[in-house]
Amino acid sequence: MTLQQVETPGSDTVSETRGIGDAARASGLSVSALRYYDGAGVLVPAVVDPVTGYRRYTAEQITAARLIAGLRRVGMPVADIAQAVQNLSDPSRVRGRLAAHLARLEAGLADARRELLRLHALLDLEENLMTRLTLSTTALCAALDAVRFAAAAATDPIPPGVLFETGEGMLTLVTTDRYRLAVATVPAEVEGPPARRFLPLDLADDIHGLPAGRVTLDLAADRARAQAGDVIVEGKPIEMDFPDYRRLLPVPAEGTRRIAVDTAALRERLAAAPVVPREHDGQPYPVSVLGLDPAGSLRLGTEGEWEADRDAHVAVNREFLLQALDAGGPGQLVLELDGPLRPLAVRVAGDDTRFSLLMPVRP
Repeated sequence: MTLQQVETPGSDTVSETRGIGDAARASGLSVSALRYYDGAGVLVPAVVDPVTGYRRYTAEQITAARLIAGLRRVGMPVADIAQAVQNLSDPSRVRGRLAAHLARLEAGLADARRELLRLHALLDLEENLMTRLTLSTTALCAALDAVRFAAAAATDPIPPGVLFETGEGMLTLVTTDRYRLAVATVPAEVEGPPARRFLPLDLADDIHGLPAGRVTLDLAADRARAQAGDVIVEGKPIEMDFPDYRRLLPVPAEGTRRIAVDTAALRERLAAAPVVPREHDGQPYPVSVLGLDPAGSLRLGTEGEWEADRDAHVAVNREFLLQALDAGGPGQLVLELDGPLRPLAVRVAGDDTRFSLLMPVRP
């Protein structure tokens, strides 16, 4: 609507609008901010005087300006703010955008917490602070069993080892060789600052051999010591920053396919199913192709089916998959298929404390 249109006899549109100063006071946006969002096409005033350039806003636009002010305060990008304003007549869509932005903020905060934890760990190197954990030896050994298969070999770029990371009332163990990743968490009594120590695989194996009962684990910048009864094992942590594994963790998505499988039955099917031969650094290895049948159950495919419809299949190193099944233990597991380019997640049904990820093999 133009100014000429609103100033025709009998029209009261101008009287129903508010000047930019009133709009600023009512919305919480400054006059300069209102001008900025006008120029950006986010909130174009209902009336602009062609001579003076003076802007006027309707009541609906004041509401939109209040929304913009709030979204601006929580750091929403201008493009997303514009979409929220466009969707203002559909509150459910706006709420969806708010939820998505909150998820991004929470993820960013989690990244910041991890980075600050790493920086605190660097400072702890100077102070030689120690963290003490007390937990069940049986539980610790079970966690080590769940992750050891994914540890790097001596010839890999990453040293062979296990990350010991403390949290509130828990210890998390992580291993990776870049092609797979395994995570297991166990409850523990934690005293001292948060700790993140990458222990050599040999030391982790020695800890696994401790007698049953309770184990006390001391983690310092320059040493790690575990004692169960009269048996003590100790060693020096690996001096390197373990990869930020949390960035690799799968985020539940709408299209993720979760398939329950029996471990023993799947092992038999994998042994009988055809494999696709592949080679890495001169070493051959077998690849298994996973997909779904029309009923939504797991189906092992052939190389031809994989090549014909790559988006419908996930291909992984068969030996890695068999080792992940063994680490999951007998009974029922859940496979999460999230497309041909996303890692295959292997979880224990009903247990969210341990899982593994296998990187897909690309055609």
